[in-house]
Amino acid sequence: MTASNASTGEGHHHPSGRTGQNGHTGPAGPAGGCPAAGADPLAARRAPDDPPWDVYLTGPVFLDIIFTGLDSAPVRGTESWARGMGSSPGGVANMATALARLGLRTSLSAAFGDDHYGEYCWDALERGEGIDLSTSRTVPGWHSSVTVSMAYEGERTMVSHGHEPPPQAPEPADPPPARAAVASLTPGRRAPWIEQAAARGTRIFADVGWDDTGAWDLAGLTDLAHCEAFLPNAEEAMRYTGATCPRAAAHALTAHVPLAVVTLGAEGAYAVDRRTGESAEVPAIAVEALDPTGAGDVFVAGFVTGTLADWPLADRLAFAGLTAALSVQEFGGSLSAPGWSEIAAWWRRVQSVEGQDPEALRRYAFLDALLPTLLPAAEEATPWPLRRAVPTIGFGRSA
Repeated sequence: MTASNASTGEGHHHPSGRTGQNGHTGPAGPAGGCPAAGADPLAARRAPDDPPWDVYLTGPVFLDIIFTGLDSAPVRGTESWARGMGSSPGGVANMATALARLGLRTSLSAAFGDDHYGEYCWDALERGEGIDLSTSRTVPGWHSSVTVSMAYEGERTMVSHGHEPPPQAPEPADPPPARAAVASLTPGRRAPWIEQAAARGTRIFADVGWDDTGAWDLAGLTDLAHCEAFLPNAEEAMRYTGATCPRAAAHALTAHVPLAVVTLGAEGAYAVDRRTGESAEVPAIAVEALDPTGAGDVFVAGFVTGTLADWPLADRLAFAGLTAALSVQEFGGSLSAPGWSEIAAWWRRVQSVEGQDPEALRRYAFLDALLPTLLPAAEEATPWPLRRAVPTIGFGRSA
C-alpha cells in the first residue's frame, strides 16, 4: 500500500545507535510533562502494583546534525549544498523519544556532555518529551558526541565523533523496575544490567549492530539468553544463522530467543513466535523518504508498544512499519517519531486516496478500534505538529 498524497518512499528498518555527578534532576513521577501523557495504549492493563516505568533504556546520546536534499554523495575536493538541515538528540534518544511519543512511560539512563549540546539534548528529552532522566548524568568536562548524517538517494552516510565516558559514569548497577527494556547487544560483551532486569521480570527486546569482527557467532551474544525478542535486519539474521533466506533465519533464531522479528527493508518485516507457533509477515508502506535516520529505532518502539498492549503479532508488525514509515518523512532521528495524532491523520487521509488496495487497507483496520480510545487525550495533550528538528540549536529561545 502506498500512502502517497497522504503522508507516505521506503522505510529503512535498520537500527541505529551510540554516563560524573548528577547535573540534573529527573521528573518526580512517570510520564511527568510528557506531551502525549494523556494517550496511554496500556491504560486497560495498568494496575496499582505495576512498575513505575513501561520501558527502560540505557546507552549513548549523540547530537545528530542531518543534511537532506543532497542530489548525490559529497565529492572529494568540492562543496555540496543541502536543501534541508535539522538538529536533534540522537543515539539512544531516538528510541526513547519514539516510545514516549507513543504514550509509554520511558526512563533513560545515559551520559550527557557538559556543554551546550548536552544541555540541549537533556532539555529536549526531559522537558520536551517527558522522558525520565533521574538515573542519567552530566559528566563534568566531557563533551557531547556528535554525528553528522547526510541523506541522499534514499540512504544516508554518517560521520561521528566522540569519546568514551569516564569510568565513574557506568551503566546503572541496578536498573529501575520496568515492564520492558530495549537493549542493543554487542558481540562478545555482556551487559550485566540485562540479566538483572530480566530476573525481576522485565521483558527484554534486543537489537544488534554490525559485527565488525566478522565472527557472526550467536554464542557471542550471551545476553540473548535473557531476551524475549530479537529484532535484527535481514542481513544480520542470515549471517548469524547461516540461512540463505531471511524468513528461514527468523525460524532458526527462535532456537535462541522466543520471538524473532526480521526486518526486510522495502519488503516489510517477518516475525515468528516460538511460544505460540505463530508467524506473520507485513509488507512495507511505500513512502518518499526525506531522512531515514532512526527509522529502525521507531520500528522497534512501535513493536514494543504493540507487544506490551498484547496486540496480535501481525498488528504489531504493521504498526511498527507504519510508525517507521511516517518517521522517514521528517528531519532528525528522534524528533521525527510520530505520535498518535499523526498516526490518526495518516489513517484518515490514506482511506480517502483513490485506488488504494482494499486488502492493504484491511491490514490497518485495527486502527479503527484503537484510535478512538487514544485520540481525544492525545489531541488535547499533544502540541500540533509535534516538536521537530530545527537547523540551529537555541534559535528563538527567550532570554
